[in-house]
Amino acid sequence: MHLFYTPDLKTDTYTLNEEESKHCSKVLRLNVGDTVQLIDGVGGLYEAEITAVNKRNVDLKIINHIKDYGKRDFHIHIAIAPTKNIDRFEWFLEKTTEIGIDEITPLICERSERKVIKAERLEKVITSAVKQSIKAYHPKLNAAINLQEFLQQAKADHKLIAHCLDGDDKQYINTQVKNQQSYLILIGPEGDFSPAEISSALQNGYKPVTLGNTRLRTETAGLAACFELNYINR
Repeated sequence: MHLFYTPDLKTDTYTLNEEESKHCSKVLRLNVGDTVQLIDGVGGLYEAEITAVNKRNVDLKIINHIKDYGKRDFHIHIAIAPTKNIDRFEWFLEKTTEIGIDEITPLICERSERKVIKAERLEKVITSAVKQSIKAYHPKLNAAINLQEFLQQAKADHKLIAHCLDGDDKQYINTQVKNQQSYLILIGPEGDFSPAEISSALQNGYKPVTLGNTRLRTETAGLAACFELNYINR
């Protein structure tokens, strides 16, 4: 069944916006009487029937509703430096959304090669992945923020930092966390966090962790952390 993202759905009737209506009627060639699925991004999964197809709009009537569809009892927040090649960062957003992530914060670090992002484009990537994987919860994409400022305000049951420098007594993620809680992990830019940034994170209660013996790209490290945290809470 075809699925549409409808974050402003509040009543038993709904009109798809012009873009989604065009996709519904012109591309998918759906018509009156056909049924579709809707997700509102906050846990609602709906089944709806098409009641009218106009030149620019498609009208729907809700016929079934499931609350808290796919709700999880843990929270994953990855704060990660956007990659120089934005395609790789978009890949990270797409794949972690499909696997399961609740919150993403783009970090601006000392060694960041990309300090500006287009949030609107990234939101579309996330929304597309939500629809692809039929998730009723839409991950939250926060505004880009300087790492030092982020360290002062971020909260979670478990705060972790993955970095490549030797010296710290880095442990595997599964030895540092308990399941069904909230997790925040920091992933640095291509050049890694600076020693001063790592020291600051440790002073703010972050525990150093390793993602294995292989040096990973930024986006791969973020995906690996997301996968492992989901596996721990399976």
